[in-house]
Order: sequence, then C-alpha cells, then structure tokens
Amino acid sequence: MASFAHFALERDQVSRAVAHATVEEIWYVVGGSGRMWRRQGTRAEVTDLAPGVCLTIPLGTAFQFRAGADGLTVVAVTTPPWPESDAEAALGPGPW
Repeated sequence: MASFAHFALERDQVSRAVAHATVEEIWYVVGGSGRMWRRQGTRAEVTDLAPGVCLTIPLGTAFQFRAGADGLTVVAVTTPPWPESDAEAALGPGPW
C-alpha cells in the first residue's frame, strides 16, 4: 500500500528541511523547476529538478527543496501510506 500526492510550489518558495520517521518517497517532477537537497548520514547532494526528473527519498533522509523561477509541480508516492501522526516529519537544519 502507498499514498499518492500532487503539490505545487510558487516561484522561489522554499520548504522546511525534514526527515521522515516511517515513510519513503518517490518524486516525479511534472512542471516548473527547482532544487532538492538530500542528506543521508555524511553524504549530501543537491539535485536539479525539471519535468521528467524522478528521485527517491529513503527513510531517514533529511531533505529540503525550493522552487525555481517558474514554480515547481510534483507528484509523489509514499510507502507505506502517509500516517495520521504529526510526528512523521522531524524538522532539522537545511541549506536554504
């Protein structure tokens, strides 16, 4: 079982940096542009986001993203399904 989400960010909007407690995510960019920062242990990377880019966010990976000049539109799947708990996303430091 999984959950499916569709979301859009406005131009230059930045998310909070988080790490999930129980879900993994698969993202597919359908519009706009942006950047995704991910850190797992001591390894960190920034990925450019554009239509057609697909990336994963493994369990426990810290991540933050920001939309580019055209905004950002993404569809995402979480496994297992998104829980009812507010404690799912633990806030942390990020680059933006």
